[in-house]
Amino acid sequence: YHWQSHNVKLSGVDDMVLLPKITEDAIVENLKRRYMDDYIFTCIGPVLVSINPFKQMPYFGEKEVEIYQGAAPYENPPHIYGLADNMYRNLLIDNENQCVIISGESGAGKTVAAKYIMSYIARISGGGTRVQHIKDVILESNPLLEAFGNAKTVRNNNSSRFGKYVEILFGSGGQPEGGRISNFLLEKSRVTMQNVGERNFHIFYQLCSGASDSMKKNFGLCQLDYYHYLSYGGNHKVEGTNDAHDFQETLRAMNVMGLTDKEQSNILQVVAGILHLGNVMFMEKGNYSEIQDQDALAFPSFLFEVVHDHLKSKLTSRRFDSKWGAQSDTIDVTLNVEQALYTRDALAKGIYARLFDYLVKRVNGAMETNVNGYGIGILDIYGFEIFERNGFEQFCINFVNEKLQQIFIELTLKAEQEEYVAENIKWTAIDYFNNKVVCDLIESKRPPGLFSVMDDVCATMHAVSEGADHDLQKKLTTASGTHQHYQSCKEGFIIHHYAGIVTYNVEGFCDRNRDVLFPDLVELMQSSSNAFLCSLFPDQINTNSKSRPTTAGSKIRTQANKLVDELMKCTPHYIRCIKPNETKRPRDWEELRVKHQVEYLGLKENIRVRRAGFAYRRPFNKFLHRYAILTKETWPCWKGDDRKGIEWIMRSVHMEKSQFQLGKTKVFVKAPESLFMLEDQRDRKYNHYARVIQKAFKKYFARRQHDRQKEEAANLMFGKKERRRYSINRNFAGDYIGLDSRPILQSLVGRREKVAFAEVVKKYDRRFKAARRDLVLTSRSIFLIGREAIKKGPEKGKAIEVMKRKLDFENISHVSLSALQDDFLILHMKEDYDSFLEMVFKTEFLLLLSKKYHNQIGRDITVRFSNSLDFRVKKEGWGGGGTRQVKFVSAGTSDMALLKPLGKVLTVVIGPGLPSNSSKFFII
Repeated sequence: YHWQSHNVKLSGVDDMVLLPKITEDAIVENLKRRYMDDYIFTCIGPVLVSINPFKQMPYFGEKEVEIYQGAAPYENPPHIYGLADNMYRNLLIDNENQCVIISGESGAGKTVAAKYIMSYIARISGGGTRVQHIKDVILESNPLLEAFGNAKTVRNNNSSRFGKYVEILFGSGGQPEGGRISNFLLEKSRVTMQNVGERNFHIFYQLCSGASDSMKKNFGLCQLDYYHYLSYGGNHKVEGTNDAHDFQETLRAMNVMGLTDKEQSNILQVVAGILHLGNVMFMEKGNYSEIQDQDALAFPSFLFEVVHDHLKSKLTSRRFDSKWGAQSDTIDVTLNVEQALYTRDALAKGIYARLFDYLVKRVNGAMETNVNGYGIGILDIYGFEIFERNGFEQFCINFVNEKLQQIFIELTLKAEQEEYVAENIKWTAIDYFNNKVVCDLIESKRPPGLFSVMDDVCATMHAVSEGADHDLQKKLTTASGTHQHYQSCKEGFIIHHYAGIVTYNVEGFCDRNRDVLFPDLVELMQSSSNAFLCSLFPDQINTNSKSRPTTAGSKIRTQANKLVDELMKCTPHYIRCIKPNETKRPRDWEELRVKHQVEYLGLKENIRVRRAGFAYRRPFNKFLHRYAILTKETWPCWKGDDRKGIEWIMRSVHMEKSQFQLGKTKVFVKAPESLFMLEDQRDRKYNHYARVIQKAFKKYFARRQHDRQKEEAANLMFGKKERRRYSINRNFAGDYIGLDSRPILQSLVGRREKVAFAEVVKKYDRRFKAARRDLVLTSRSIFLIGREAIKKGPEKGKAIEVMKRKLDFENISHVSLSALQDDFLILHMKEDYDSFLEMVFKTEFLLLLSKKYHNQIGRDITVRFSNSLDFRVKKEGWGGGGTRQVKFVSAGTSDMALLKPLGKVLTVVIGPGLPSNSSKFFII
């Protein structure tokens, strides 16, 4: 079990840098052992490896948030919360932008990983009404964009068919102030065509399944089988997915984004219009196309709010501009059936893509901020894809994944080794495959890469697409036929990617790369009487423009390089996601599939570089800034040479010279353990100085609050209860059991709970027998903690602390005490049994309880005084609970209470105390 005893069973090696043998087989075996024991997270130093469990795991709750919040990396087993917390703390401490790059193939769990990071950061960061709204927008953007941008594929039931980079911007106090989302390459071809076994975007099924009756009537919605655009996959249902329920989540997300009911209705009206547009079919009449069923145009024209005949004309004909010298002319050419179908689909895809961009824009508007703080970027982008038929979309997706792999290589393998050379650090080089050669094959301008060749072919196509793909195939072979990672084939071409060999079918490449929506279709949408739909088409149509239109390939190339530039400005963190099987079932392990992913993700090389290299490196000035506090000579400011200052710190913490090296501008620390030691000592120093500041402040504050606090306490019992003779002018301490040195007690109460009061008390049962309890008061509850002996195992008989009772404020009815000077107190519950307690510092407890109770419940707690008190006891076995009575008698001169139990009555005899109306300042 893990050394910090979180009841985490050790399984394999949780940091694979410590593997005894560094081979792909050893890595796969270690991952398998942990996966079969339900541990999906493993690490390679700071790199997190995550395996999709295909089931909900139990370790993503509040308990895990408490465990990982503020904890050092070595304190807990690998977890995505640990990586998220490390990012957040580094942002606050180092004042540097952070990012996490989540990579892996489709279905490996990247989207879920991104959502866990966002939810964790939302839970641990600052509060406030506006901040909470920003958090809600960030979290609710997920279901909204997933509805419109995710779909079922043969490899993943919730596959991201677009890429997104979420940036969360933080204020100086660490609270989220805003954010922005950048989206990449929506797979809009999915709107009009899907492979067998796949679905269209989720929103189409959600709308048809979850719409209200009035919505269905207004939008003409019916069974899913009716719609042509949903017919390709063959199955509308997804195991474990409730489309009607998800539709309500989508509507809720729209509300959080600030979308009005009218705007929501407009969005869904457009979605319904696209569905109906797909049912417009064409037939051939004299080599030209004609609408097969005129009634099929009714709903598209109604929902798009365009003239029926205008829509019919634009689907079956196209306007061409021709020039003869200085003269120009416009003619309408009737389309054949193939061209008409292409036009219909182009319109559907164009509308949907613009609708998606609008939603992203609204999300960004909902969390827009003017704060110029630091941010955390989360990259959730489509994984590497290899299908039976791979088209233009797969080509673009795999190109982006090549770029992300290149970043990983640049920053974890190549840059690290180059840095050692530049800094004159002793180092043994590690061989690895650099995929830059594949990236250059695709995106290079000189010599022209595949994207450049495609753009040239598309520029000469004009309006004729026949034969263009075949021409493209020949030109690609001419340009790249001799490249070692390129092959020509019958269907198109083959690329040897870092993740595998992919055959691309060239059919449709040119049309999809052109990505042109014909001007007359734009004009059609601009003629709509629906202002929302018109706003999606703000295009200025210029028929005289001679500039080459931007292609889809050049867009994704530009976006990918811009994304890389953004990521390179941040401190990167990595999650490498692995898909264990193709069945999407838990505990199913396909050895060869995992081994292939381990190979192309470069995990072996990553481990070797990590073992041979240095776990931590930092510029001299930043290292000094972070660790200067470790010695009085360097704190608060080191006056001398940075190098000398670092050497002084290392000597002071007794770090061996073999564990670090000083380069030209940076310090390199070899082992993670050495770094953990520095961090631990830094935390201790900060804690020490924080305590010094707290002590001084508390002393000053206590002097000012002394009289007021005692007067408040006295007011609770003034004129109602006798005073103790020896409790004059005592200061309040709050913690009388030393919680700081009781970690188990802290864990039972909860690390995030702020303790206001703690004392050892006596708790009396139905027979008036006393038992020791640790009473802990927080802002919401009272905890009673006792001790029990372990009944089994090697530690049998050992006493451990256990939670006996938790009393939430909302369940407390009132508190009762006697009018004498005794220390007894009863906590009365609304429905449950009561707690009869004896406590020394009852007045301090009652003062703090009344304050916390008022803050939580919104009213004062009821306190009753009587020398005859009743309390309900706990039910035992078949017997009822019943009540017990406590009678208080003033007799004798002793300040010690004498207890006389008789049946169901306890008589408490005690001598007289100071009068109940004595000076208020003489009661504690």
